Amino acid sequence: MNLELALAQDIQLAFSNLYGHELKESEILLQPTRKDFEGTYTLVTFSYGKISKKKPDETAVELGEYLKANSRWISNYNVVKGFLNLVLSDDTWLQVISSLLKDSNTTLPQDQQEKIVIEYSSPNTNKPLHLGHMRNNFLGYSVGQILKANGHDVKLVNLVNDRGIHICKSMLAYQKFGNGETPESAGIKGDHLIGKYYVAFDKHYKAEIDELWNQTAEENGLLTGEQKAGDKLKELSAKGKELSDAEKSELKSLKELKDAAEKKAPIMVEAQQMLQAWEAGDEEVRNLWEQMNGWVYDGFHKTYKAMGVEFDKFYYESNTYLLGKDMVEEGLQKGVFYRKDDGSVWIDLTADGLDNKLVQRSDGTSVYITQDMGTADLKYDDWQMDQSILVVGNEQDYHFKVLFKILEKLGRPYAKGNYHLSYGMVDLPSGKMKSREGTVVDADDLIREMRETAAARTQELGKIEGFSEEYLQELYHMLGMGALKYYLLRVDPKKRMLFNPEESIDFQGNTGPFIQYTHARIASLLRRAEQLGVDWQNYTVAESEKLEPAEEELINTLNGYAAKVQMAGKEYSPAVICQYVYDLAKAFNRFYTELSVFSAENDGKRNLRVALSGLTAQTIKSGMALLG
Repeated sequence: MNLELALAQDIQLAFSNLYGHELKESEILLQPTRKDFEGTYTLVTFSYGKISKKKPDETAVELGEYLKANSRWISNYNVVKGFLNLVLSDDTWLQVISSLLKDSNTTLPQDQQEKIVIEYSSPNTNKPLHLGHMRNNFLGYSVGQILKANGHDVKLVNLVNDRGIHICKSMLAYQKFGNGETPESAGIKGDHLIGKYYVAFDKHYKAEIDELWNQTAEENGLLTGEQKAGDKLKELSAKGKELSDAEKSELKSLKELKDAAEKKAPIMVEAQQMLQAWEAGDEEVRNLWEQMNGWVYDGFHKTYKAMGVEFDKFYYESNTYLLGKDMVEEGLQKGVFYRKDDGSVWIDLTADGLDNKLVQRSDGTSVYITQDMGTADLKYDDWQMDQSILVVGNEQDYHFKVLFKILEKLGRPYAKGNYHLSYGMVDLPSGKMKSREGTVVDADDLIREMRETAAARTQELGKIEGFSEEYLQELYHMLGMGALKYYLLRVDPKKRMLFNPEESIDFQGNTGPFIQYTHARIASLLRRAEQLGVDWQNYTVAESEKLEPAEEELINTLNGYAAKVQMAGKEYSPAVICQYVYDLAKAFNRFYTELSVFSAENDGKRNLRVALSGLTAQTIKSGMALLG
């Protein structure tokens, strides 16, 4: 039942009868009444003075009297300055309960259906999934469930970054240092094994840079004695504005020599040669690539299963980059792109407030945006979607502005339907994570730790006697993952966040386990009700029932579910659902603390409270499912 719509219609009638004015629905400013005042909805009347020819508080009183006398929904009102607080009648709340029981609160108003493709996860096959990936996966999956609940046809897809220089880095390191090691021989999950060699590459690369840099800096007379180039750079940089002209020249030279060392480091040159060989179809390189990627995919599959996310289709950049290169040729023919003297291909977007962007290297190899162009075309061919949502961290905001502008200039019919669901990074108390340095919170380790913490907390609380070990492991996993998902989703996606594992799994406060525990409490209550023969799903509301404030609050919160799901869909924000289910759990716990269910004054009141409990459990379950 849409209470706000019903109230708006009565308010429109009030304006028509009192002032002869046809008020538009968009002009009705209804908001929830503040907790310290009596009422459920508040009408802001400051803008109606031109219509009523009266002061805001006089207008509010006049409207309040009319609605009290003529609206079936309003039993009373109070005015605070120009704010009209509307008190709803018991009959209104009882009708809301009847509506929820009849239609089920999980039956949501359906928007005009659109076909939407959500691309999320997008892992690289040179490392395992980490905490940052988990926010991405939970966000993409949850937004998909929310949009499905709003009536859209949603497809969930995963673009795997399985080619490029970063992949060649781990391949080359394995080739050099792996000695034929396999996941089986090492006893290591496949994606973790490959990640080990990505870190090894970076270690050797840095050592080679330092060696070259020190050598060239010494040859250029920039170092004395045992001094190192890195130390000299720090020393000069620390002086800031106090640098002499000679020192400024030294600083500039040191930076230039470091840049040159980074490009000339033998292991990086070899990685670039390997990438060229891969794109040329070199059989040995391709075989190694397939073997190592196979290990990674096996590892990813196990992690995705533990995380509880899924996909309708996987795309691979190794298949899409060639399509992107075809689009580069198309763009050159159309004059969208231009070729520099060194053979590299660019687009000039300065007139669009952006920059010049490389779309193909001088050696003919593709860059990230090339393969993203090809993927965009392939997704449209597959799904003919109205909207394509890409869930990627805000570090790539500029990249997607450029990509969407390129697709627009190439005349793609789907260009206007692209949307970058940008989210903030996840930080740790120790700072930012870096995959190449091996300072990430690994997803598998985090899942295991969350499960172990859930087990410890549950065992502290007791009440698990008689449960089988298999059931307990399922319980610990549900609690641990529920805590993790809720904690990562409760923050608005656009905001950067700090992850605190201990805080996330607290059984009190705004956490997943608190909400899960509330649901478990209601499930126990409903089992007892069933034993007493109370069939809450077929409960018939008595018109004369008098309601308590805690009952009204719970009914009002339950009635707001559909609107919150619609809001979450429009904002692509699971945080809206998190806040709602938390508020619902709090409202139920107030209701449960203040009012007795089974010792109610009569069977009618008992049955009403059981029905409210059942509706709450049903809504919590539905909301938590939208969060994954």
